[in-house]
Amino acid sequence: MVILDQTRLPEEQVELELRTADDLVEAIRALRVRGAPLIGITAAMGLAALGRQAERAGIPRNELIREARDCAARLMAARPTAVNLAWAVKRLERVLGAPTSTDSPGLARRLAEEAEAIRSQDARMCRRIGEHGLALLGGGHRVLTHCNAGVLATGGIGTALAPVYLARERGMSVRVLVGETRPLLQGSRLTAWELGQAGIEVTVLTDGATGALFHLEPPDVVLVGADRIAANGDVANKVGTYSLAILARHHGVPFYVLAPTSTVDLEAETGGDIPIEHRAADEVRRGFGRTTTAEHATVWNPAFDVTPADLVTAVVTEQGICRPPYRSALRDAASSVTEPGG
Repeated sequence: MVILDQTRLPEEQVELELRTADDLVEAIRALRVRGAPLIGITAAMGLAALGRQAERAGIPRNELIREARDCAARLMAARPTAVNLAWAVKRLERVLGAPTSTDSPGLARRLAEEAEAIRSQDARMCRRIGEHGLALLGGGHRVLTHCNAGVLATGGIGTALAPVYLARERGMSVRVLVGETRPLLQGSRLTAWELGQAGIEVTVLTDGATGALFHLEPPDVVLVGADRIAANGDVANKVGTYSLAILARHHGVPFYVLAPTSTVDLEAETGGDIPIEHRAADEVRRGFGRTTTAEHATVWNPAFDVTPADLVTAVVTEQGICRPPYRSALRDAASSVTEPGG
């Protein structure tokens, strides 16, 4: 299995070969591959690759199921906040538990088919999210985003950045502002890189400068992705999103969350039910090769924060635009999914 190692961007584009389950888990945990939809796709593809390995090695079906389930459990523990990971893995687990072919080749084929269905479904969902989100840009095309929710994070044209790509495709002028996104700079390293590759104008600002931007020249709209959306509309996304939502509300700027229905977790009643991943202290202390924090200082490094639903103008899924009250709107959107396996 081959991935683009996102930890090496933007300096170099390096393809990384993953040959074992350990490689797969490490790549997801270390953010070599990241973005809620994409880590779900990657996990599914990884389990399918495990099936292909078992087929080539002549491993019996029961042993393949045992190894795949062990790998699935490790994958779901690797990044606990993004619900798409568990969503995709559970779809592959349903294949493992189905009374289909009794041999490894048949099971490997079904795993590969389901993994490809997840990837192609995500690409279609991204396009639909973009179509719905494009209508929200109105006459203003100065977009502020956070972290990375584009092609590097999904199987298609992104979630939060999907309307931007469609605007560019249709000849509309669009400018994107992105915070650098501490501590690993997914905004400045990844979003700025991918938008530049697409010829879209992008400006990077430090996370601490966002308030000054809103005060002096606020954006027309804020578009962010999500790693998990609770039933009441609370949104878990990359840490720093909550601050943006408060600034947007204070300055009267629409704040939209764009995500597929696979990111909606109706079992999480509120944001308080969403597990928040905490990352290693060294990502802050020496994340880019130099020590930047006093060794004696402790580090608080949550990967995500939760934005309360009352700060969210609307949630955009592939099913359409959900507005308050979110509990009924999100339930209706999730129940409208008719794609195979969705």
